[in-house]
Formats: sequence, C-alpha cells, structure tokens
Amino acid sequence: MAVAVACALACVSTAWSTPSVAAESTQWRQSLEWRGQTASVEPQPGGGYLLHHAAGDRRVAVQPMTSDTASPLFDGLFALAQAELDAAKVASITDGAFERGQPMECPCFETGEKWRYVWTRDVSFATDLALARLEPERARASLRFKLSGAREGAPADARFVAQDTGSGGSWPISSDRVVWFLAAQHLIDGNDEDSRRFADEVWQALNDTLAQDRRYVFDAGMGLYRGETSFLDWREQSYPRWTANDVGFIAQSFALSTNVLQYRALRLGERMARQRGDARAQQYASQAQALAAAIERAFWREDRGLYMSYIGTAAHPVPFEAYDLLGLSLLIDSGIVPADRALRALSRYPVLDSGSPAIWPQQPGTAIYHNRAIWPFVSAYSLRAARAVGHAPRIAHEVRSLMRGAALAGSNMENFELTTQAVHVDDGALSGPVVNSPRQLWSVAGYLDMVIGGVFGVQADGRIDAKLPAELVPMLFGDRQTISLQLPERRVTLRRPRKLSGDLLVAGKQHVDGADTVIDLVATRGAGTSLAHDAATFAPRSPDAPVIDEAGTQWQVDLPVQTRLYENGVRVADATEPTTTKLPKQAAEQCFSLTRIDARGLESLHGPTRCVGDAQIITGNWPRRWSAPQDGRFAVRLDFVNHHGPINTGITAAVKWLEVRCADQPSQGGVLVMPHGEQRQRSSAVTFHAPAGAQCRFDLRDGFNMSYLSHFAHYTGGTGGESGPLNSAELGALHLVQVADPGNPSVIPAKAGIP
Repeated sequence: MAVAVACALACVSTAWSTPSVAAESTQWRQSLEWRGQTASVEPQPGGGYLLHHAAGDRRVAVQPMTSDTASPLFDGLFALAQAELDAAKVASITDGAFERGQPMECPCFETGEKWRYVWTRDVSFATDLALARLEPERARASLRFKLSGAREGAPADARFVAQDTGSGGSWPISSDRVVWFLAAQHLIDGNDEDSRRFADEVWQALNDTLAQDRRYVFDAGMGLYRGETSFLDWREQSYPRWTANDVGFIAQSFALSTNVLQYRALRLGERMARQRGDARAQQYASQAQALAAAIERAFWREDRGLYMSYIGTAAHPVPFEAYDLLGLSLLIDSGIVPADRALRALSRYPVLDSGSPAIWPQQPGTAIYHNRAIWPFVSAYSLRAARAVGHAPRIAHEVRSLMRGAALAGSNMENFELTTQAVHVDDGALSGPVVNSPRQLWSVAGYLDMVIGGVFGVQADGRIDAKLPAELVPMLFGDRQTISLQLPERRVTLRRPRKLSGDLLVAGKQHVDGADTVIDLVATRGAGTSLAHDAATFAPRSPDAPVIDEAGTQWQVDLPVQTRLYENGVRVADATEPTTTKLPKQAAEQCFSLTRIDARGLESLHGPTRCVGDAQIITGNWPRRWSAPQDGRFAVRLDFVNHHGPINTGITAAVKWLEVRCADQPSQGGVLVMPHGEQRQRSSAVTFHAPAGAQCRFDLRDGFNMSYLSHFAHYTGGTGGESGPLNSAELGALHLVQVADPGNPSVIPAKAGIP
C-alpha cells in the first residue's frame, strides 16, 4: 500500500488540469464529483437542505444567514457551516487533563466533536476568521477562559494569556499564545459595557504578556522571538525527526508564524496605547517595525521565492527547506511583505487539484496529519492572502477545496489527506490523518469566512471588498444577474458585469437602500496568473550529525554523498560524492550540521547540530564563580534533567534566570530553558562579555512557566497543576565556551547553540 500511495503522490503532483474550469464550475451548482465520489444538495420544501455525501445523508435546517446563488450546493454548505457552529455552543467543556475530565462551566465554543475543550490557538484563529463578527459575546467568553492571573511569580494584578500544554512542558518552547490578540482585536471597539470591560482586560493582558515574552523569548541579537511554529505543534510532523527526543532545539529556533503573531500583537499594543494616550505607543511601534524588518531578513529564501517556516538557533541560524501555508498567509495578511514578494511566494507555494498542503515539501516516513494534509482553516487564511494580492487562481482554488471537503465528508472536518481529500487513507504505519474531528471549530469558521468575506467580500469592519474570480461565475451566477447574502444586520447583493473580461471581478459602484447594499462588479485582471503544482513532493531524509575530527589547526568533517555542510548558519561545502573537507579552527565555538540534497536540488531538513570548541566546566554550590581567561564573548549552558513530564505535553518546562556579574562590568544575564526529557541535556545559552582576568559570579533564580498561572490550578494531567506551581530540574555543571563577538558583522552571535 505504501508503494501505491507514493506512486499516487508522484503522479498527482503533475496532474493539474485547467481546460474545463467553466464546465466544472457549472457541475458544482447542484453536485460535484471527485475521485469516484459524488456529493449533492437538494433544497427542501419550506427551507433547509438535504446533503447527500460520501458517507450518507444529512439534513440541514433553515439558518439565520442565507446565500442566494445559482448553486444549491454552495448555499446548502453555507447553511451546514452555520448548523455546525451552533452545535459548538456549549455551557460546559471537558478535557481529560483538566478537573479529571469533569465538566467545567464555560458558555464557550468547544473545539470540535472530538475536542470538547477550549484551546488558545484554536479558538483564537476561529474568532479571527468568523466568530468575532457572528458571535461576539460567546467569543469573548471563550477568550476570557484562556486569560489568567498568576498564583505565583508575578504581581497579583498581572494578566497573561495561557499557552496550552505542549512540547517539552509548554511555554517558552511553544510561544504562540499571542495569537489570542489576533482574535481579541475584533472585540474591543463596541460601545456596550461588555466590550469596554473586555478592552480593559485586553489592554492589561497585552502589556503583561508582551513584556513577559520580550523578557523570556525575544533574542536581541537576531531581533526575533524564539519558539515553535504556530499550529504545527506535533514536532515529528514538520521538524527534523531527531527533535522527537530533543525539543531544546525547537525552544531555541525561530518560527515565521509565531513571529508574525508577535508583530500583530505589537501593532495592537500600539493602537490601544494611542487610543489611551499611553507613552508605550511609540515603544510598541518601534518594536513592531524592527521585528518586521527582522522577519523579512531572516525568513525570505530567494532561491525558492518563498518564506521559510522556521530557521535554526542564534548560534547556528541555518535555513530550512520547510515552508508552511499558515505562516505565509499570516505574513501576507499582516502587510509586512513587499507586494512583489507576496505575490511571488503565494504563486510558488504549491497545490494539487484537491487543495493546498499545510506544509511543503512533505516529509518521508511521517504519518499523515500536518504532513501530507489539507487543513481547511489554513486554506481559509490562504484565501485571505490571495485576496490581499489579487491572485484569482488561488482564490478560486481555495473556494473549491473548502466546498469539496465539506460536501464529501458531510462536515467541516479538522483535516484531509492531501492527494485524495479523504478523511482517512490507509497507508500502513503512515495512515491518517492520525486524528480527525467533524465540525472542527476553526474549519467551520474558515468556511463561514470563505462565504462572507471570500466570495461576497464583506469585511470585519463592514466594508465590501469583493474580489471574485471570473471562473466561479458559472457556478455562482449561472444565468442570473445577481447573487446575494443575507446577514443578520444587512443584505449584500453582487451584480455581475454585462461582459466578462480578465479573471477577477472587483467591487465597483455601490448602491445602499436601508439595510440592502448592491455592488456592481467590475471585470479586471488580477495580479497572479499561475500556481505551482508539486505539492506532493517529498523532501529527502535528513542525514546524521556530521563526523568531526581534529586535524592540527583544522577540523576535518566527513561529508556523505549528496550532502551540504553548514557552519554557524552559513553554507560552506557541498558533496556530490563521499568526501572530507577541512575547515580552520576558530577561537570561538563552531557549530556544524548537514542536509541531504536530491537530484531535483531539494534539500532535506537539517540533521542534528554538532558544536566544537574549548569548553570550561563550572560546578559547586551557587553562586558559582569563574575567571575569564581572555577578553571576549562567552556562552554558558547548564546540564540538566527535567523528569516532570513527557516530552510532548505538560506545563513544567523549567525556566531559570541566570545573572552574570563580572568585576567592573554591568550586570548581564538571560534565560535558561530546560524542557521535559528523559536524558541529560543542556539548556539554552546565556551569552555575556567578560574582560581578560575578570572574576565573574553566576547566580540562578526562578523565571516563569505556565504552572504559575491560576488557569492551570485546574490541570490534573501532570505536575504543576492542582498541587501547585513547579519550576525545577536536576541541575548539573555549567558549560562555558567562547563564542563569536556580535560586533563582528560577518559572524552571527552565539546565543543558543546545540552542543
């Protein structure tokens, strides 16, 4: 079966067909066909719809909002999404890791049919997509559930967004909790009492969370925030396989999506500060501007015309041949990206007939979940990005993918296998999607956003900015002159132009009559005309760590066949056949890793990093002392074992603050992060400067982790919950090594290398 699926992947990757788009669109009025399966919708007498899908029939009652098009399929699926949103409204939520699985009162949205809880990431993306405009009161309640004071480690009046349980013990390994502000920004401008109260809560949480993240996850040398990719939080799916047992690398790496979310939070801070006449407005503006420049500089990969999903650590900031559609879409939607790069990147991010993959390239030997998969909510963000740049083919592509998935499954599923758009594909040990849930909240929200914002162009602020691909006109209009959308507060009608030319219909004249708005569409030519079609391509397997031997004043590094060698983040050698290369020894630490290159020039994810350099060991009681052997910059890491939870979950990543005091020098310091793990490992690094002969003192004090939040007093799935905060590990020796001086512009400063 694995061979057959692999063959199918290779074959489908070149099977993109475009010749009968108009004919295909007309077929989608009542029904659609896909890989031998059919889905259709029948309008019912008195209202409502009957959906015939691959697994049976489903009746959908009349809903508050209606679309009136030439396609009962389109109209019926819009009703289905509303029905599934209604089913997600609950009075209480449950999760096995909280309150021992007992219900917790919360007038919230649950995450899915199989996910009866509220997670920060899920509810935030869903709220940003649609919930804020459709259900503001319940959306606020859901977001409030993820807002927390501290039971220890912070002032009594402080408020923080909770980072859910995750890799290595949660924050700061996973650090995308600021996605909460992407949602909250839509719910603070109302004139009602709850909106005003919520705005005050957001302002408090924004200041406290941004300050905490600035202290614990911001790397001043890189100008970026550390931590895991947002949403792609199952490390074996999109990170190198060796991170399955080493999340320290993830904690010290830099992710595109997470940094874009930090940027958006900073811009919200700027806006709210200006509204309040608060002096922090300029601080947030400056930080956002600098972060935007750092994102553009760090993640753009010119040879691919794409933005990388993540890069390596500050000590070894290697580029990764890893791209994800959510990060790219959020980046484009943020307005950070130059218009030409935005269009180029979106055009080059590949697709199949079925839809757009969550990640690219696909990773070999990895089960279907984020890998080899379509995620509808990500497709909805891709649709937003396509609208932002006027890319008609991608807009149409995402609309069809969202419709097809919901129609064939009879629900807005969590995810689909990439080539078949099936809810499950049998591929032995790689079968999947491994987990899949009907009426997944962000998928439901993504579908609603596709209809309201994507097709009819109604924006969150009420503006109508229609950008409708001409190729969807046969499906949606048929022989009609208008299509309409009835919202709770208004009716929007789109009128087609008399003559279709170009590939995109945009909003022209607007006629308003009370609650009715009629938009005359104007035919034009969009900015994008093509899509790449190799979405099912697999990357090569990652190589092992490089073998490094000492050879006098040089390091001798073995390069296996078809590999590439990186030193301190810079590509230094390629090998088409097995060979050995020699590199000069430096006084500072040098970090090396390998990638494998296939015949197409596609690069694997990096193998493990190996760093070499003369290290000094410092043991004994705290405070520990050391004398600088020469003037320079040094990195210090701490041996540890953190047995307080499994490597894939929990809230007890150990986080300590290391203060370094050297004679006649200002106090220096930084964060040591120590994730869960069964083996002894080394923490993240703190770097500092010391003059020759200086006597230095190292003091260790507690930092902050998620167990300090009162939110997690209800956590019963591991340590640090109901029994109280826990921020500890078995501590060993300090390892100290000289690193490159950041004053040298040709060398990246070592901040967090992997030994």
